[in-house]
Amino acid sequence: MKNTVISTDINDYVVRKAQKEWQPLVEKGIHYTGISVISLHYDQQKERSTTILLRFEPGASYPYHNHPAGEEVYVLSGEAIFENVVLSEGDYLYTPPGFKHAVTTTTGCTLLFVVPEEVEILV
Repeated sequence: MKNTVISTDINDYVVRKAQKEWQPLVEKGIHYTGISVISLHYDQQKERSTTILLRFEPGASYPYHNHPAGEEVYVLSGEAIFENVVLSEGDYLYTPPGFKHAVTTTTGCTLLFVVPEEVEILV
């Protein structure tokens, strides 16, 4: 186990709005039309973002997938549809490990996701 020096300056852990820009969501070479992402926390050990913002344009969708380690979702704006259940601004969803679903929206939405492990696309 190697010693890791942890910064004691809280500024090293703050993400400012001006520091980040929306980027098209591209995973494993697949561009998800109408979905943009901002990484809020990149886990160096996992080599992936574990806390993200996703912005869905009206009509955008993310395919049916599995969450090996579960996920947490908070709706910041708009409405998102998970397995025919509409979540609105201020709603929170926890899915347990192994939960499978798709995400879509008719209105557009912005979501905060905490995804401990990479999702597995199932379609």
